[in-house]
Amino acid sequence: MIYRFTIFFLLFVTTCFAQQTTVTTGPPKGSLVIVGGGGVTDEILTTFFELAGGKDVPIVVIPTAGGADTYTETSGDFLRNKGATNVTVLHTKSKEAANSDEFIKPLLNAQAVWFGGGRQWHLVDSYKDTKCEALFWKVLDRGGVIGGSSAGATIQGSYLARGDTKNNQIMMGDHEVGFGFIKNIAIDQHVLARNRQFDLFDITKKRPELLGIGIDERTAIVVQGDQFEVIGDHYVLMYDGKFWSREGSELKNIPDSDSRFYFLRKGDKYDLKKREVIK
Repeated sequence: MIYRFTIFFLLFVTTCFAQQTTVTTGPPKGSLVIVGGGGVTDEILTTFFELAGGKDVPIVVIPTAGGADTYTETSGDFLRNKGATNVTVLHTKSKEAANSDEFIKPLLNAQAVWFGGGRQWHLVDSYKDTKCEALFWKVLDRGGVIGGSSAGATIQGSYLARGDTKNNQIMMGDHEVGFGFIKNIAIDQHVLARNRQFDLFDITKKRPELLGIGIDERTAIVVQGDQFEVIGDHYVLMYDGKFWSREGSELKNIPDSDSRFYFLRKGDKYDLKKREVIK
């Protein structure tokens, strides 16, 4: 009897652990604005400012994904030109610097952080497992917002799609871990503009526990808790093994679950934890 109980208990614990490690969840506090590249629309920036608490709050822009050795304060002009009054540009290629008390000062009271485009592995090499990364989370903990476009979108997921240092066409490369503001997810960008709609299958077929999201240009998902809403001009593609359509699916010829994706557009909402469209 004790033996059977022990086996049952171990199976129960194993099942619960497996569920915990495969559930997709957003940040407990704060908000994310995740943009698919190709320019940031006024609608997206307005949303970013609103979630930050206004245009006068401290905002930190991190252009490091671009790969240059140095950046000037002009990297924050896209926000200043829309009325932001307290923007600081922060950049380093050194984890030693990213751990220094002097370097991290702008993040101590920041209400918003914006990650620019380029190659997402540069952000990992500079900031992963540093004081800076811990302070990114503090921005969220105090109800702030983290935004980013292109590489600045992918870095926000737990799995780093296109993280290979050789080129951006390798979906599962030598860098595979992002900042993980959303758990158990892989985020791709420029999806329709660059005909990337099939690329995420390289990840989801090998890592089926991950939710895949592809975001097109000038489009964003706004994440709060375990839900998001689509804003912007184009579409978001969902790779959750399911299919959804406004006109139903009874008469459609739908592929196998590991080869499916479907589209969401502006105003559509999605539950990350349940992995389903909110109707």
